Amino acid sequence: MIGTIGVIGAGQMGGGIAHVCALASYSVHLVDVSGEQLERALATIRRNLERQRDKGIIGAGDVDTALSRIRTDTRAAFPDADLVIEAATENEAVKRTLFAEVCPTLKPDAILCSNTSSISITRLAAATDRPERFMGMHFMNPVPVMALVELIRGIATREATVDAVSEVVRAVGKTAVSVADFPAFVLNRILLPMINEAVFTLQDGVASAADIDTTMTLGANHPMGPLALADLIGLDTCLAIMRVLHEGFGDPKYRPCPLLMKYVEAGWTGRKSGRGFHAYQ
Repeated sequence: MIGTIGVIGAGQMGGGIAHVCALASYSVHLVDVSGEQLERALATIRRNLERQRDKGIIGAGDVDTALSRIRTDTRAAFPDADLVIEAATENEAVKRTLFAEVCPTLKPDAILCSNTSSISITRLAAATDRPERFMGMHFMNPVPVMALVELIRGIATREATVDAVSEVVRAVGKTAVSVADFPAFVLNRILLPMINEAVFTLQDGVASAADIDTTMTLGANHPMGPLALADLIGLDTCLAIMRVLHEGFGDPKYRPCPLLMKYVEAGWTGRKSGRGFHAYQ
């Protein structure tokens, strides 16, 4: 039975995962190399919990109760965790380095998951000491709001691992979909080529960023335009996923748009940097 959950990475995704797990009564151990990032993550979690309270989604006392279940650390060691969810940057080399550091600190029966949005689960599992207790657990951004989690099993993943992780998904109030281990899984295999095509449309001068987004929100009834969504996801993450698709399938239709690469090279990665296809304060 899973009672304590470790989360690696206190960015948008890791903080959101810690939020929903703590709210679901799990003890949460949130780790990041930066103490300042951990402080920012706790402030964001508090703000989002208070927003949920003000909307009547959670009770008045749930804010402090949930926060009391989260402890933070800058050292990636999880000796008491039953489940550890890696939510670091979408870079396979970084993830492999983290697994090499974390695995020796885990209980033999602890489950390890990756929140990767595109990288092969079978390949990541092979970099750990527990491929049978490893799988993908891909939450959507923003985690407290979005209802879906993609569950991806590697070639060695045991059924008992899937069952245990599925129960956590239910406990945090999300809906799980079972996904085969193909590049970018389901959501991003469909979503990122659309975003990439929107960037090509901007690069070709067909319309402005604002007009491209307006076209999709009003013409296709999307809640957010593709370029604004790319800014929310992070253009560096979008580029990383497109590269996984392009390399994984070898199909030119997944070629990353040169303008997307240029923005990332400039450091214009979206909301988190203050500038992407739109400007942010």
